[in-house]
Amino acid sequence: MLRRLGKSGLEVSSLGMGCWAIGGPWQWIEPDEDPFPAGWGKIDDDESIRAIHTALDAGITLFDTAANYGAGHSERVLGQALKGRRSEVVIATKFGHIVNEDRKHVHSDDSQIIANVKNDVENSLRRLQTDYIDLYQLHAWDYDPALALELRGLLEELVQEGKIRWYGWSTDLVDHAKVFAEGEHCAAIQFRINALFDNQEMRALCADFDLAGVNKDPLYRGVLTGKFTPQSTFPEDDIRSRGDFSDERMRRRLATVEAMREVLTSGGRTMAQGAIAYIWGLDQRMIPIPGFKTVKQVKENAASMELGPLTEAEMQQVQSIVEEHSE
Repeated sequence: MLRRLGKSGLEVSSLGMGCWAIGGPWQWIEPDEDPFPAGWGKIDDDESIRAIHTALDAGITLFDTAANYGAGHSERVLGQALKGRRSEVVIATKFGHIVNEDRKHVHSDDSQIIANVKNDVENSLRRLQTDYIDLYQLHAWDYDPALALELRGLLEELVQEGKIRWYGWSTDLVDHAKVFAEGEHCAAIQFRINALFDNQEMRALCADFDLAGVNKDPLYRGVLTGKFTPQSTFPEDDIRSRGDFSDERMRRRLATVEAMREVLTSGGRTMAQGAIAYIWGLDQRMIPIPGFKTVKQVKENAASMELGPLTEAEMQQVQSIVEEHSE
């Protein structure tokens, strides 16, 4: 299964790999605020590289990372894994935060995004061991649209310089995304879609401007795999430790997921495969990018490409379940 990456014309696999988790532990530290874990716990770099190679061998060609994942570590691991195979893939990365690679600290400073963008792209190129980035995405989801217009001009300059080929914005805000969508070399918007949450307005924007939708959180931080309960807990260096799976809202969401189990596992799918298949059934422009840490996870997710999207009837079942359990 292939997708066109918006108006870029680049052909990519219908499934991408999200590289947040392989960045390992790191902290988000804002001035005058308590730091908190922003990674997904400990990782094994060798296993991460084996997993990336497994994805490549399965026909996956889109890899999405960011400068802040692991404070640069995810980009470095991905660059190492793609040595000798760069021409086979489309690399998407993100920028817009202040990254301290040595201390593994990251914080936001919107006032510096325009000033730093050209230095940021050089740092990502260095870590990725490449001389161009296929899709360069702003990672500040609520960035001032007026400043975004100026930033868009700088991204067009980076296209002309050959540093990047296309650009996009990681945001769930449609009015913000439109500022980039109107740019000549904008190819995609990254936003949340999964079986629990839709964003119809953003999907319409993608259709209107011939953009791809790169879908973060397609498994809702693992909840849509069906393996968590109200008693689930996580290590302190895992971002999910900040949530409480026993609170009433999460209990309702877990119950909704359990109610979906029969339809998502139709056709011999696992829950994760069914959740991915739901997104494909929703909109042909969408490209889900589930995260991974292991070869096993990549194999399971990649196998969903052989099974294809849910049927229209199955899609309606999922949507009815979500509506019945709506909060």
